[in-house]
Amino acid sequence: MIGETTATRASANARGEISLDGAWRFKLDGHGDWRTATVPGPWQAEFADLRHSTGKAIYARQVSLPAEWKGREIALRFGAVNYFAEVRLNGRVLGTHEGGYLPFEFVVPADSPAESVLEVHVTLPSGDATEYPDFPFGEIPHGKQSWYGPLGGIWQSVKLIARDRRHVAHVAIDANIGGEVSFAFQLSSAAAGDTIRATVDGVTAETTGTGLRLKLNAPKLWSPEHPNLYSAKVELIAGGEVVDTTSHTFGFREIETHDGKFYLNGEPLYLRGALDQDYYPEGICTPPSVEFLEDQARKAKHLGLNLLRCHIKVADPRYYEVADRLGLLVWTEIPNVQYFTAAAAQRMRDTMEGILARDGNHPSIVTWTIINEDWGTRLVENADHRQWLKDTYDWLKAKDPRRLVVDNSACIPNFHVKTDIDDYHYYRSVPERRTEWEKLTEEFAARPDWSWSHHGDGEKRGDEPLVVSEFGVWGLPHPDQVKNAAGEEPWWAETGSNWGDGAAYPHGIQNRFQTYHLDKVFGTFDAFIDQVQWYQFANLKYEIESMRAQAPIQGYVITEMTDVHWEANGLLDINRNPRAFHDRFAEINNDLVIVPQIDRHAIWSGDSVALKLKVATGGKSVPAGTTLSWSVEGQSGQLDVPATTALSVADLGTTSITLDGATRVTSIALKLEAGGKLLSKNQIEVSVYSKRSAGPARIATSDAGLAAYARGLGYTVTDAASADVNLVHALSEADIEAMRKGARYLVLADGSVETHRNLRIEPPRAEPPTMPQSKERARHLGSETQLPNINLVLRDGTLWRGDWIANFSWIKRGGAFAGIPGGPLLDISFDRVVPHHVLTGFRSWEFDGLVDAGVVIGWINKPAATIVRRTIGKGGLVATTFRLLGDAAGEDPVAATLFDGLLKSTTKLETE
Repeated sequence: MIGETTATRASANARGEISLDGAWRFKLDGHGDWRTATVPGPWQAEFADLRHSTGKAIYARQVSLPAEWKGREIALRFGAVNYFAEVRLNGRVLGTHEGGYLPFEFVVPADSPAESVLEVHVTLPSGDATEYPDFPFGEIPHGKQSWYGPLGGIWQSVKLIARDRRHVAHVAIDANIGGEVSFAFQLSSAAAGDTIRATVDGVTAETTGTGLRLKLNAPKLWSPEHPNLYSAKVELIAGGEVVDTTSHTFGFREIETHDGKFYLNGEPLYLRGALDQDYYPEGICTPPSVEFLEDQARKAKHLGLNLLRCHIKVADPRYYEVADRLGLLVWTEIPNVQYFTAAAAQRMRDTMEGILARDGNHPSIVTWTIINEDWGTRLVENADHRQWLKDTYDWLKAKDPRRLVVDNSACIPNFHVKTDIDDYHYYRSVPERRTEWEKLTEEFAARPDWSWSHHGDGEKRGDEPLVVSEFGVWGLPHPDQVKNAAGEEPWWAETGSNWGDGAAYPHGIQNRFQTYHLDKVFGTFDAFIDQVQWYQFANLKYEIESMRAQAPIQGYVITEMTDVHWEANGLLDINRNPRAFHDRFAEINNDLVIVPQIDRHAIWSGDSVALKLKVATGGKSVPAGTTLSWSVEGQSGQLDVPATTALSVADLGTTSITLDGATRVTSIALKLEAGGKLLSKNQIEVSVYSKRSAGPARIATSDAGLAAYARGLGYTVTDAASADVNLVHALSEADIEAMRKGARYLVLADGSVETHRNLRIEPPRAEPPTMPQSKERARHLGSETQLPNINLVLRDGTLWRGDWIANFSWIKRGGAFAGIPGGPLLDISFDRVVPHHVLTGFRSWEFDGLVDAGVVIGWINKPAATIVRRTIGKGGLVATTFRLLGDAAGEDPVAATLFDGLLKSTTKLETE
């Protein structure tokens, strides 16, 4: 049999331990004969042929029981086994355990031989309730296994423990910041009536009951800045001697809310969190080492984070131990079910009770979540589920009154019914949906009704702190940095194809980069990755600043701390490599943050920027005598900042800065200082456009609005016979005929004229008369149905809309569009013109010269165009979906310069 055991040496009253981690024999029903597996770790992480396998498995190994343990009680302890475990020793069933996240143990029979055979029969159910009627997958707590794949087997450590039959089985510690420490003990049956002695920092108390209290004077409090920890020594005394000794770590920490704000140990607290799904490069849910967790925690703090939201997952205990020791707040959650049956509801409560028992002593944990985004429950339509959630909130608050409880971490269309935190999730990318982001944030800061039950059964106090508990946007990791230990592409690169309409599929990204000729846009693949990571930073920066400008919002949680397989929105990749912005992120993710805001990020040279400036204090205050200085290209200024209390926003009004000179992107640097000390710094970019003049192109158009816009930009509007370019919103048969004869067209396909999901006014030919007639059936041939063979697709309602999975929108900054600064990705200065539609129907070769602007989603999937050239007969067209007419002609430099470039590109079309 596989298995070597080594016992730790222990004093007479201490417990001995043998680790059973390492090589075990393993077999999964229907998947071949015995093989060797490594414990701990899910079988999906170790075996390529079992990545997505569920079913019934057996783990087996030899166990040696040391002779010196004879006469002591020996227990087999499992950290966690997913999902159902039956433990056998020498064929004898020691017991069973249901639940995939929590520890359990069984006592080894006293008559067991020194050399014994241990078997663990593990069942990981599928969703087939006929095969697994007792616990189908949809009715068990499973969390993100429904996203990233199942996790089966012994995924946490296993050990043998030797102890006296008289022992302390569990210790719960409640420490308040006044120095009082309360202990609640669970004893083995043999220890009933024996004396328990607890010692903390030299202070001792004894009891023959199951609880005691002691008090420390002026204890050092635990916080992220000062993670002070204490150790409690617990001794069991029987017959005048100590027969059992254990130690337990805890901290003095208090979390509370009032008046819509958080307080930690009575001090103001602003939550700066990141969602952490607790997934790892090789072990999936099993951390590789404590050192790995420590590195992750240090990187989190370097990023300015003070909280991790451990997402619908019960993490390995080492996760919380590191958070305690290094100083990170943790908001943790019950793993969700899919179907809310009575059995599923009980499993969730049982899981939460087990979490409290295992993790209740950790000072880092400050918040629990019962439900995430109504997953499993159906709060919108089921009153029973809403009542259960309120009852469970009350139950959990009674169990653990010293932590905060979130009922349902909400998003549209669900809500809260009874909670300590009024939190909400929303995703919008910038520039695509800047206006929506601002509107949502403004409404949320005003305590909207939409975050609470609209059925009249919500128990809202009105002073719950407001937290945007999920937001963010994708960047991308470099594929070379996420290779596995063998230097190969990780197995998960071929997952994700069923998410985001295929946009979440990583495999082949570098091939697609070449296929769509993006080297002509970004230069190199490395440069593309760098650009999209800075795009991620720009989004997070803008959105954090937007929230910090709203004083009622008291925290946020970024999605997310690390990439998880195909989901690439992490501040680190899954191997914990930092993004390009790693060393800058804390500038905007800290207590004191300078909030610069500009309505329009593009101006004409010689015009002024109206720069609104605020200072958000977070958990710190701004002292009297503080100044905020700005500088840009030799200009500078300084503002006095009033003394400002914590958890507030100081509004410094608007500063006007004139910028002239050549076309460029310039940066306004900002510094907050007091007493010669730098408190905070930030910067904001502005695109400056040199003064323009209209080109020589003469324009023909029958659209009065287009004619007025062209004239407003200084162009000559004439008849079609004299024109160089015909300007339209959509094409008719007559336009196609004109192009066939040599005419040039500029099509502003901004959706203002109804078409047939293409650029044409007339409907396409229907299917033959024998087929049913309908508008939808006539579209079955797609872009091939009508010239110019280009589809027009509304982004809203598709993955091109731009929210969770990022749209990487680009424009070539050369040729006709050389007058546009920055790039090649669109930045916030494009927010007034960013397309609401995309153009599709292109072959890959057309991206090599005929597509001048476009978009890809996620891992370079679903390519589309926003500016394209096409030949029609002897003539041709340039089509764009950029929205150029939102402002008066010439008011927006981006719109005017794009129009100039589009006209130039159209006049240069080769025609016969």
